[in-house]
Order: sequence, then C-alpha cells, then structure tokens
Amino acid sequence: MNKGSFMSLDTDTKKRYRTIGHGLKPVVTVAGKGLSEGVIAELQRALDDHELIKVKLAMEDREERKQVVTDLCEQTGAEIVQTIGKVVLVFRAARKPKLSTSNIR
Repeated sequence: MNKGSFMSLDTDTKKRYRTIGHGLKPVVTVAGKGLSEGVIAELQRALDDHELIKVKLAMEDREERKQVVTDLCEQTGAEIVQTIGKVVLVFRAARKPKLSTSNIR
C-alpha cells in the first residue's frame, strides 16, 4: 500500500523510536484469527494517528508471529523498529502528521 514511500529507518532513528516505544502500550492486538480486514483497518488508523505503535501478538507459535509481523508490514507499509517476545514496535510516517496524536513529534 505505502511501499512507494517506504524508507528504511537508520540506526539512530530506530534507537530514538525504541526509547519512545518503551513507554507505549500496545494499541492493537492480533489474535488467533490473524490479520483480518478489521485488524488491518485498525492498524492503518493507529499508524495514521500515532505513526509509532506497539502491536501485541496473542499467539503462541514463534514462526506464526514472525509471519504475522511480515504480513503486517507488507499490508500497512510499516517498518519494524523492535520485536520483544509477543510485542512488536512498528513505524510508518503519516501522510498528514497529527501533532496532537503522533508519538514521535
């Protein structure tokens, strides 16, 4: 979707985002049904509003979680900042950043 504007984050930016992400709570949970249309819509909304979000992966299988994260990034245009256990921190720059809701501004 947003692949045309995709730009890889440099190490310093990822480090800064990890620091910000430390204080964030997951805003979306992906459960056993995976990335349904509703979950993708909620991810899109959260990324548009906040740019940097935590996503909880409520599934036990590590390989399944890795695949969900890969699919999540492909479908939303987001980039992985950090993965710790069942939580992934992802970033996607908003087309029209909302200063009042962005986690990085």
